[in-house]
Amino acid sequence: MILKTTTLLIITIICCAFVAFAAEKHVSEKDLGSAQMILPGGIPGDVPFNHRLHQEHLNDCTLCHDLFPEKAGIIEKLKAENKLKKKQVMNIQCVRCHRDTKREGKDSGPITCSGCHSIK
Repeated sequence: MILKTTTLLIITIICCAFVAFAAEKHVSEKDLGSAQMILPGGIPGDVPFNHRLHQEHLNDCTLCHDLFPEKAGIIEKLKAENKLKKKQVMNIQCVRCHRDTKREGKDSGPITCSGCHSIK
């Protein structure tokens, strides 16, 4: 009886470990999108965007992607459909986060137009 219980316990532990490993592997293999992106920036010029750096520092995709889905070209599409204001993402969302991070005394992204846009 003890042998059967021990064997069942070992099999359960192995199965749990396998499920945990598979779940971790699935998360790590998730499509994280492009590491680097060029976001349309209107008249001041496009915005080179280090997507991977933001993923590493923020560790929470919803900070940005609650505002817009994870889909190429979605920001421009939502602006065209009047579902996002013209400067809502970069000038409000991004700059606010960069300023908050700077106030905390941490390294932050740019907070000026020329810091992001490739001025034409």
